[in-house]
Amino acid sequence: GFSVDVFPRGFSSVAVLLMIFPLVVPNTYGKMAFAAIVSGLLDPVSFWIMQRAGGQHPPSGWLVFRFAPTVISVVLAIVISRIIYNLSIQAGRGSEMGSYNLEERLGRGGMGEVWRASHKLLAREAAIKLIRPDALGGDSRELARRFEREARATAALRSPHTVDVYDFGTTEDGTFYYVMELLDGYDGETLLDKFGPLPPERAVFLLTQACHSLAEAHEGGMIHRDIKPANLFSCRYGLDFDFVKVLDFGLVKVPDQPRPGERQLTVAGLIAGTPGYIAPEIALGNPDVDWRSDIYALGCVAYWMLTGKIPLEGKTPMQTVLDHTNKPAPAPSLEVPTVPKELDEIVLACLQKDPNNRPQTMRELALRLEALPFARGWTPERARRWWLEHPPVKGERRDATASTSDPTASSDVSPVRAAQ
Repeated sequence: GFSVDVFPRGFSSVAVLLMIFPLVVPNTYGKMAFAAIVSGLLDPVSFWIMQRAGGQHPPSGWLVFRFAPTVISVVLAIVISRIIYNLSIQAGRGSEMGSYNLEERLGRGGMGEVWRASHKLLAREAAIKLIRPDALGGDSRELARRFEREARATAALRSPHTVDVYDFGTTEDGTFYYVMELLDGYDGETLLDKFGPLPPERAVFLLTQACHSLAEAHEGGMIHRDIKPANLFSCRYGLDFDFVKVLDFGLVKVPDQPRPGERQLTVAGLIAGTPGYIAPEIALGNPDVDWRSDIYALGCVAYWMLTGKIPLEGKTPMQTVLDHTNKPAPAPSLEVPTVPKELDEIVLACLQKDPNNRPQTMRELALRLEALPFARGWTPERARRWWLEHPPVKGERRDATASTSDPTASSDVSPVRAAQ
């Protein structure tokens, strides 16, 4: 009959192949675990077949001694496969993703990365934002469903002043990604850091364009919830100069409410927004926040554009949030006397604590801004001359998602910590 001695001592050929296979053929954790377990069963199944054919019965403890190397190999194969696959995914991010070649990492934050990319077939550059699911927590399938709904809602916006979303999806390892247009210009924060406060007429020119983008979003039931200078991008767009794109709808609240147990792609337990631009109702945790919170935030942005400062700034981020709930905002003209009184009134109206006392829609706000009289307006020709004198250098070129507004750079606030 068959003898147990036909089984080699130590690591069998199956065990050795199990450890080599993940080095040669990287695969996902689940697939490799399945393959390793099935392959590891070959030795005990072969032994069972021999026993059924009349082989010798092994002494006590023989099975443990004979098959322990195979069990160890299965465990090592799964661990090695996971390490190798994760490394290959990281390397792949530097080369390609779907139809795009990833060329340069533009930014990294607490929840992911932003890459400059180019389409493999089209002569079109793009920006790809990667969001790691482990940074968001929760069930990955739930997050994928919510991510897709929010991305579809953002991609449905058609205003030329809203950043274009070309594509979105989930990679094999569960990473969410957006593909957006790559822009050539300055976000509002960089613009003022480099060139100082804007002339009132230019600030109004930029703010009016932002109103047009947000008006469409609001009419579709969407609330941005993170309006700030870094999310208003001024760029050269075809033959247009100082063309505004509203960026990063990553914290957007979409009109369709999540099903029980679902949540939006924000970090649990945190208040969505940025301390210097947060509406009082958001800071107070009001569950019925509506589009007028964006009007408050845009008023803060207007104050920043005119003065180079945020309207209310405490010694700590939390104090700043509290000031927005109970401290009146000063008039921009107290900082910059050249700001017209009529513009003062519009900014202060946006910064009213009670949403009912603010302009009630972005359309209304845009009309009030457009009606302001200026002795010398910000014309397309003035904008063109400014851009010819101050072109963005290549190293400063920023994209539609690489700004500090990116949720991967943590723009949320909580009572115990704040960022940005």
